[in-house]
Amino acid sequence: MLTTLQAIITQGSFVAAAQKVGCTPSAVTLQVRQLEKFFGRPLFDRSSRIVRPTQLALEVAGVAKDYSERLAALRTHATFSVSGVLRLGAITSIQTDVFPHILKRSLDAHPALQLRISPLNDSEDLLDALKADRLDAVIVSRPDGGGTRRLQWADLARQDYVMIAPAATASLVPSALLADYGWIAYDTALPGGRKAAQYVRRRFPAARSRMEMRSTDAIVSMVALGLGVSILPRPRAPLLDAYGVQVVALGDEAPYRQIALAWREADAAHRSIAAVLNIARSAFNGSG
Repeated sequence: MLTTLQAIITQGSFVAAAQKVGCTPSAVTLQVRQLEKFFGRPLFDRSSRIVRPTQLALEVAGVAKDYSERLAALRTHATFSVSGVLRLGAITSIQTDVFPHILKRSLDAHPALQLRISPLNDSEDLLDALKADRLDAVIVSRPDGGGTRRLQWADLARQDYVMIAPAATASLVPSALLADYGWIAYDTALPGGRKAAQYVRRRFPAARSRMEMRSTDAIVSMVALGLGVSILPRPRAPLLDAYGVQVVALGDEAPYRQIALAWREADAAHRSIAAVLNIARSAFNGSG
């Protein structure tokens, strides 16, 4: 019954859960009723066509997952160390910055834990994959609204937006730099790019983008050659140093993004996620 409960939450419906656990939808319904009778409270909100788990259901599923992992460990005489497979994803800028350090520290601290890295690299795609149970945890730019309550969130770092300008420029005034060089826009299909564009249009309404690029590395390379200036989350120091570009602060009104680790409510007690979270925090803080 607890396995069925987990399946309903991860699959999103009684019918899909029935296929997952190999029984009929009516059997799933019966098991849920038995669980609700045991706990004395409803586990799902059935007031609409979409079945939504209650907070109690999420808590029970989290405990059940840890319980089942411990039973499996007993069957194989394994220890309760961090092990198994964890499906992990991260946005592009983190993949080329802190992510390699997280992977290295995880391998050193938990050699029995296999991190399966997703090729997805956009916050929205990663979050969709997480909600659909195709990933276990993701490092993304947290939505401005704080993020859906269906997920657990742990903030890792605040990244301020800055202007990147060619090294040879004499001016450090953002409006003058935009007028002299033109604007290379950070891809507005990305949440981070839309935030940068909104700031430019609000503060510098006369600015027009010369081109729009998704890769931070490509943008910095083009800025270094004098093809324009750009506003984007502060790139990693080695990249800035390699191209010798200038970083121009945007002041107190500069936008920022919050980098966070997200995982499903049902996995709140997942031992491997907790381990990766601790490692990610130390990597972003430059400690450990």
